[in-house]
Amino acid sequence: MRDRAVAPRRYAPGFSLIELMVVVAIIGIIASIALPSYNEHVRKSRRAAGAACAAAMAQGMERYYTTALRYTGHPAAATLSARCDPDALQFYTMNVDNVGAKTYRVTAAPRSGTPQAGDSCGTLSITQAGAKAPTTAGCW
Repeated sequence: MRDRAVAPRRYAPGFSLIELMVVVAIIGIIASIALPSYNEHVRKSRRAAGAACAAAMAQGMERYYTTALRYTGHPAAATLSARCDPDALQFYTMNVDNVGAKTYRVTAAPRSGTPQAGDSCGTLSITQAGAKAPTTAGCW
C-alpha cells in the first residue's frame, strides 16, 4: 500500500473567541471614556439654549419697559417664553420674578427628572441691570 501524504491542516477563516473578546473590551473602554464626555457636551448645549431663552425673555421685558416705562404689568412668562426654542423649554422652567417698577429677574431653572437637573451651574438668572448668575465661568 502506498502511504498517502498527509495534507496540511487548513484553518477555518474567522475570528477566535479571544480576538472577539479583546475587541469588545476595547469598545467598552472607549465607550466608558466617550459617553460621559458626550453627556457633558449635551448638557452644555442645553444650558446655552436655556441661557438664550432667558436673554430673549429679558429682551421682551426691556421692550415692554420702552413703551410703558415700568416693568410691572409685563406680559406673562408664558408669553415671553414663546420666543424660546421649544427644546429649551423641555429642560428648563422659565420664570419672571422680583418684578417692580424698575426691577425684574428672569430665571431658568433646570427641570427635575431631566438630565439637565444634574447641571453644575444650577439655576441661571438675569436682572434688569444685566447681572447674570451664577458667575461661574462657562455657565453663561
